[in-house]
Amino acid sequence: MVEPTRVPLQPIKKGSVAKIWFGVIVVILVAAAVAWLNVPHAKKLAGGVTLETLQEGKGPKPTTSDIALVNYKGMLTNGKVFDQGQGVPMPVTGVVPGFSTGLQAMQAGGKYRLRIPAEQAYGAEEKRNQQTGEVVIPANSDLVFDVDMLEFKSQQEVLQMMQQQQMMQQMQQQQQKQQGGAPGGAEAAPAPQPGQ
Repeated sequence: MVEPTRVPLQPIKKGSVAKIWFGVIVVILVAAAVAWLNVPHAKKLAGGVTLETLQEGKGPKPTTSDIALVNYKGMLTNGKVFDQGQGVPMPVTGVVPGFSTGLQAMQAGGKYRLRIPAEQAYGAEEKRNQQTGEVVIPANSDLVFDVDMLEFKSQQEVLQMMQQQQMMQQMQQQQQKQQGGAPGGAEAAPAPQPGQ
């Protein structure tokens, strides 16, 4: 039977243990910093609402007098989607309180995950699909929304844009009426009467 070669263990020099522990701590801190940089940053907002920034936006944030244009997907905490939309205008004060709080913390061009506790959403009220009667949001449900903040405008700006669109439509309708006589827009001559 062959015996393994024996290598005598050398005692650790004084101060080496401290260096080893220092190295381990540095490695742990670096790993934590890398993980922190790669994980979306979550902010606690009023009412227990949490906002994770998935992609930074730029510029100012909407106020309660603004209307936001968003893409969104609403989910229960188990991941079941209950609603979604693309390019949806949302008055900041025309949504559940938690969603309003979240919108006011977002910037245009950003992508966010919004977590809303039940008391800042629909509370004890359940929400049903109007067509099927199925419960889509059970009572006391916390909600999760993925939101792309496309842009936002003040209510005054939106009102002005709507007025301009209405004026343009009226002008187009008037032009169509004026051109509506004979083909090509020319007025037709009256037909000759018998006996003339």
